Amino acid sequence: MKRTILFLPLLVVPALLSRAEVKKIELPLEPAKFKEGKGAELAQAHCFTCHSVEYIATQPVMPRKFWEATVLKMRDKYAAPLPEDAVQPLIDYLTENYGKK
Repeated sequence: MKRTILFLPLLVVPALLSRAEVKKIELPLEPAKFKEGKGAELAQAHCFTCHSVEYIATQPVMPRKFWEATVLKMRDKYAAPLPEDAVQPLIDYLTENYGKK
């Protein structure tokens, strides 16, 4: 039994790559801002790294326990770089501005 090996892809790929164009992609600016208040800079520095402001602002109005569990989950499970001394102030900010008081 004879085997035929086809080398066509090795010839086609370099030809296609030589025609590739560099595309520049510009992402839109984030138009929304976190609500002003004590701790807004923490949300800007730590939450905005992964989430848009709209993502946080469109969460249901939830109690402090929700925001506490969420912040701890982001830090402990998803390795968000959140220093220990920022945890409670961030929870306070999210509860005050996006949660049930």
